[in-house]
Amino acid sequence: MKGSLPSRGVATLLGWGGSLTGILLFVALWEWGSLAYGSFLLPGPRDALAALAGLWQAGEAAGAIWATTWRAMLGFALAGLAGTALGLLAGMSRTLGRALEPVSTVLLGIPPIAWIVLAILWFGSGSMAAVYTVMATTLPVTFAGAQMGALTLDRRLQEMAEVFRLPPLMRFMDITLPHIVSYVFPALVTALGVAWKVAVMAELFATEDGIGAGLAMARVNLDTAAAMAWIVLVVALLLAAEHGLLRPLQRRMEPWRQAGRGGH
Repeated sequence: MKGSLPSRGVATLLGWGGSLTGILLFVALWEWGSLAYGSFLLPGPRDALAALAGLWQAGEAAGAIWATTWRAMLGFALAGLAGTALGLLAGMSRTLGRALEPVSTVLLGIPPIAWIVLAILWFGSGSMAAVYTVMATTLPVTFAGAQMGALTLDRRLQEMAEVFRLPPLMRFMDITLPHIVSYVFPALVTALGVAWKVAVMAELFATEDGIGAGLAMARVNLDTAAAMAWIVLVVALLLAAEHGLLRPLQRRMEPWRQAGRGGH
């Protein structure tokens, strides 16, 4: 047990080192592109950070962060709850699964811009249109993950649990839940990325505040540095939500994965 702690620390350092290397490589390519094509077409990292600092000092960034965050997270939460529940039911019931799968496929095939147009027609311009668009575009993703988790449950383990007469709660916590979580969490991570992108896209057309509205204003003013600053802000928020919320929750829900990585 003691010997595994250093190996986990080394694995963590290597993981952070790999992530930092990727970020630095991306920034270097970004800087090269700015030098090659000019700062008007592609502002460099320093230009984007300077523009972001200006937006922050003007008080525009804080309000935009709050508006986009609650719209994206509310739509994501609603889709996660509904999609996971429906997916589990569809995975456990073949009849319900056959009925819901075509609906999920149709919803997944509708582009986000079409949902935005429909949401504006149904709810008018405002936050409701953005939240609904996020929910409609991310629900099929969470549904598919939960359904696959329920469909691929190992029936032999279930039979073994019945033979050994495990209590229902223990059977659920030790056999059913870990397997389902291993499918649901990757779907949630994917849905979270989609939620942020769709929320910004919806704000671009349907709201007067938020990061998307800031991008729209930058487009009107032909301010490419401000546009890049808003994009940097979106990416930072997405990384914060994923690594500050979902990844820690996944580590707590899937301790066996961390133990397996530490063993290597």
